Amino acid sequence: MRTTNHGAAQPLRKQRRAIGIPLALLAVGVVACLVTVLLTGGSTDAWRTTDGSVTAASASGSPTAAPDATIASAQPPDASPLPSPRGTRTPSTKSRPRTPSSTPRTESAESTGSLTGRIRPAVRYRGVATAYEAGDGNGACLYGPSDDLMVAAMNHTDYESAKACGAYVLVRAANGASIKVRIVNECPLPCAPGQIDLSQQAFAKLADLSVGRLPITWTLQSPAESGTISIRYKDGSSQYWCGIQAIGHRNPLAALEVRTANGWRKLPRTDYNYFLAADGNGCGRKIRITDIYGERLTIRGIALKPGVAQPTPVQLARH
Repeated sequence: MRTTNHGAAQPLRKQRRAIGIPLALLAVGVVACLVTVLLTGGSTDAWRTTDGSVTAASASGSPTAAPDATIASAQPPDASPLPSPRGTRTPSTKSRPRTPSSTPRTESAESTGSLTGRIRPAVRYRGVATAYEAGDGNGACLYGPSDDLMVAAMNHTDYESAKACGAYVLVRAANGASIKVRIVNECPLPCAPGQIDLSQQAFAKLADLSVGRLPITWTLQSPAESGTISIRYKDGSSQYWCGIQAIGHRNPLAALEVRTANGWRKLPRTDYNYFLAADGNGCGRKIRITDIYGERLTIRGIALKPGVAQPTPVQLARH
């Protein structure tokens, strides 16, 4: 009969149980770690975002504070924050304001500088005065005879192809004497720029004729006293060719135009002070004159009568 030793088996079971418990706990710990890693590592986008921010900050050498906050704080209180570079766009051509190709002009919108010639308002010119026999007061400007002999001939340069015709100038001598004259003639070369050849009657108001050459200064005038303007067609004018002249204008003229079927036509000016329509277009129709200050006057009802000075009811403004 065998005797079973139950006392020896009991310690072995206790030893195995003692070893198995730590192993089970270790296994549970390993599984828990794996689960944690998997749960944390699943958000790869979060890792990429964080890494990208750090890389950009490191590459630019800027602090970790948001760059937009720095820009906004540097702006004036009433300025709007700058958009981020990603949101910046170059505006299209359609969104930019367009400059009109032309600006409407009034009847007196042209600048004085673009209308004047060598003789300009508010400019004092220096030269010498000489004297000539004016006769009946007619001259290169072809205004015709006049009882008023307070007239003068402008030097060739400042005469400027009749632009000086009809201008009033105030001439002053060094002794304080002065005289106002109207330009009706041209003093040919060698008359120098600034020189005015006065009628003997006008020169005598400044000094004795025996002086010969008198140092002077002179300025353009816009006289208070003046009648109205007259218009004259040149002898030989017709519907096929015409020359037009304005007489008695207060200020120097910059342009003369005639009305045609296609609008206003600017006529070229001759050095004998007529504006020519070589093909007759506009002859006998409405006339428009412009002075050096930009004022325009439209004149109607002038018949095509060669050689006749026809009065009008208009005059240019004083300046």
